[in-house]
Amino acid sequence: MITPLLLAACTIGPDYQRPKTLARFEFKELKAWTQARPRDNKIPNNWWRLFNDPYLNGLASQVTLANQTIAQAEAQYRQAQALADSANAALFPSVSATASVNRFRAAGGQNLVVSGVKNLFNGGFSVAWEPDIWGRIRRQTEASTHTALASAATLQALRLSTQALLVQNYFQLRTVDAQIALLNNTLKVYDKTLKVMQNRYNAGVVAKKDVVEAQTQLETTRAQSIDLGVQRSQFEHAIAVLMGKSPSQLAIAAAPLSTAIPSVPLVIPSQLLERRPDIAAAERQTAAANAQIGVAQAAYYPRLNLAASEGTQANDIANLFSTAANYWALGPAALALPLFDGGLRNAQLSAAKQNYAATVAAYRQTVLTGFQEVEDALAALRIQEQEAQVLAKAVASARLALELNINQYQAGTVSYLNVMTAQTLALANEQTAVSLQGRRLLVAVQLIKALGGGWEEGDG
Repeated sequence: MITPLLLAACTIGPDYQRPKTLARFEFKELKAWTQARPRDNKIPNNWWRLFNDPYLNGLASQVTLANQTIAQAEAQYRQAQALADSANAALFPSVSATASVNRFRAAGGQNLVVSGVKNLFNGGFSVAWEPDIWGRIRRQTEASTHTALASAATLQALRLSTQALLVQNYFQLRTVDAQIALLNNTLKVYDKTLKVMQNRYNAGVVAKKDVVEAQTQLETTRAQSIDLGVQRSQFEHAIAVLMGKSPSQLAIAAAPLSTAIPSVPLVIPSQLLERRPDIAAAERQTAAANAQIGVAQAAYYPRLNLAASEGTQANDIANLFSTAANYWALGPAALALPLFDGGLRNAQLSAAKQNYAATVAAYRQTVLTGFQEVEDALAALRIQEQEAQVLAKAVASARLALELNINQYQAGTVSYLNVMTAQTLALANEQTAVSLQGRRLLVAVQLIKALGGGWEEGDG
């Protein structure tokens, strides 16, 4: 009796230890990166407030309320929790109650104390239990628990990705708004120029060619402005779906692209990278795979099943619960030890070990990918900041060149083709500047996402 109790403390299989990663906890793009102990993920609330855009705050806060993809992941997480509870339930005895009634007539030609039709009423309780001597059930519970935790991290990753996608779509929409506003302002200038050209042609000052060129330039720019409306509609529709709405339920008014790029601090604690939900999910999947090795190893040891029952039986229901009708039984107690299975247990154990090795590799690769994504975003922000400074000079130079060409044309020293060329160059540089501002905002979102929701513990 003492031996099973002592054996109950045994748990077959290796205890889980977090795999060591192959990456160093530092960044080439950020020398002040400091190492910290890895931990589970927790995404800050309202991380998008780093951009200080009130309208964006209102949109992003609705992402997790009605998004159907997130609702699906939440249901899958609850399912994983239920499976973990189901595995844990196997540690406890199962108790069931039974009740039955039989009405029968005994076969003829027999020497019976009571002949004729008989009634037999039965009621009782039974208990069955498999003591977890070798820890098989505990390892299965451990695996299910880590699987549920991985599902929770996957849900967090989906929330972060969905929020980041909405924010990126919003910035792309605002970039298109800025492009449309730029083209519309340019159209006003071109339209005014066309009228001047028409008047000068009517006065015999310029040739018909100048009027046609001005008309062509105006209509080409107008077509570009109209074409941008397609992109804007698509971004607006995408934002609506991410919020769990149909496209017809959302209309976003045009607004300037005035959002500033958040300042990245010089020192970022490395636990923020470990906070990433995809890393947390990969690590928990590794822990679950490790526990499955213990489940496979426990299959080599015998399994003990215990049972007991108690109840009452009577021919009359009125006497069913009388003391005279009681019965009880201990057993059967069964001990099963597999002797030959054709190599099944060996194969299952080998499969569990290889699955663990695969999850370790996946975990390490996820960490490396996390470092790469942060490095990419930091490098892009640094380089794009330099590009923005150079481009600002190019825009200013293009505007000055346009002004000089207009003055020379009015003085009659150059043709209108020179003015058109200068206008096209100035517009192209301004469009590039708007596009670059939008791309910088997208990279800032990528960095925040890569860090698990920002660069401070208290973001949002």
